[in-house]
Amino acid sequence: MQIKNTVVSAIIAVCCLAAASTSLVANAAKTDLILGMQLEPPNLDPTAGAAAAIDEVVYANIFEGLTRFGSDGGVMPALAKSWTISDDGLVYTFSLNTGIKFHDGSSFDARDVKFSLDRARSEVSTNAQKQLFTGITSVEVGDPETVILTLAQPNGALLFNLAWGDAVVVSPDSFDKAKTAPIGTGPFVFSRWVQGDRIEITKNPNYWGEPAKLEKATFKFISEPTAAFAALMAGDVDAFPVYPAPENLMQFEADPRFAVVVGSTEGETILSTNNKQPPFDNKLVRQALAHAIDRKSIIDGAMFGFGTPIGTHFAPHNPAYVDLMENSAYDPEKAKALLKEAGFENGFTTTLKLPPPSYARRGGEIIAAQLREVGIQTEISNLEWAQWLEQVFRGKDYGLTIVSHTEPMDIGIYAKPDYYFQYDNTEFQQLITDLEGVTEPDKRTEMLQQAQRMISEDYVNGYLFQLAKTGVANSELMGLWKNSPTQANDLTAVYWK
Repeated sequence: MQIKNTVVSAIIAVCCLAAASTSLVANAAKTDLILGMQLEPPNLDPTAGAAAAIDEVVYANIFEGLTRFGSDGGVMPALAKSWTISDDGLVYTFSLNTGIKFHDGSSFDARDVKFSLDRARSEVSTNAQKQLFTGITSVEVGDPETVILTLAQPNGALLFNLAWGDAVVVSPDSFDKAKTAPIGTGPFVFSRWVQGDRIEITKNPNYWGEPAKLEKATFKFISEPTAAFAALMAGDVDAFPVYPAPENLMQFEADPRFAVVVGSTEGETILSTNNKQPPFDNKLVRQALAHAIDRKSIIDGAMFGFGTPIGTHFAPHNPAYVDLMENSAYDPEKAKALLKEAGFENGFTTTLKLPPPSYARRGGEIIAAQLREVGIQTEISNLEWAQWLEQVFRGKDYGLTIVSHTEPMDIGIYAKPDYYFQYDNTEFQQLITDLEGVTEPDKRTEMLQQAQRMISEDYVNGYLFQLAKTGVANSELMGLWKNSPTQANDLTAVYWK
């Protein structure tokens, strides 16, 4: 009996050890992540591309700037550990973190910052947000760990501007590779891009700051909402931070395998209007367009109730927001009267070019029906993202389009007359120029509210809703952002339970 009991005990002990070992291996193995995205980026250089999908892959993961946005939207130190501002507000002196290397092993220092900012603000720059740097008159290297920025006038938004993805630091030795093989200083290293399918990044073993908890992350591109649903249900992807089919969220909420998180974004979703293309060069026509739109029907029909209606290009959660929806309240009879006054009693036909996101495709069908009720016929074209960038954003070959502008507090784009919706108002341009020189918070709020009113009363675009962040993730996954203060899938603090 003693021998038999000993054998049984040994067997039990071995089984328990094997089970524990299996559990430890399973837990240890869960350091990778497959994250779903609806749109594939056209390239991976955030300093030379306008697509939000670029930053969704590389921001804070591969590339870093002097400052960065935190999950709460606040501006935090990044490559710069601290800074001082001169009494007149014209000179910013940044002290850099030390021991930093680019992913190719080359050392980072102040010369790389100077190169990056000078490149971004140069006359030949292709940076999509070049206006972020216009007030900088010089970038000087004090020593390898010190960068000095001199401004033409005080700019209360400078640290905010430097946190954008468009302001990340690239190396003069590798910037030309950034579109297909980016080399940054971040906690993850670019590994592979299988075009049309996925991008893979791996943990940077030599990262200068707090190391990532994940060993590997894969961004999987799934454009169809039905395929996104199937991939999550099958466990083929672990998370979809911006899930493209809000009608499925209740089903995920009822499944304990998943966590559904609804937050806010900086995405002002607009019916963008080509202000230089007739008849939209006529303010009465643009006003008629605005009154023909029923925002509630669009939010309910295209977004299943997720979204906050807006009356101007500004996020409702921003303290400076002004509710201006009455300027463009739904009133089809008023829209018809305005069209008649503008000389279009019998209506007209225009183009409606739609990029891939479901808010655009679904919203476009609803808006087309609403415009048809007041006599405006639309010729709908469904474009892939690269086509939209070429035809609409760069080519300005469109009448109407629907897009969500996800950059933080970007009302300044209305001061760019060559921007794709081609709004050219010198009074507004001067207001934004003056705003850049104001640092006093109450005065900045007053001027931002004036800017909101100007574009609302000029009916520059049809203002629809603030895009909600509707995310779905494995319930064991921690650290993903609830809100999107900038377009990013920041994986620096993501881990498995």
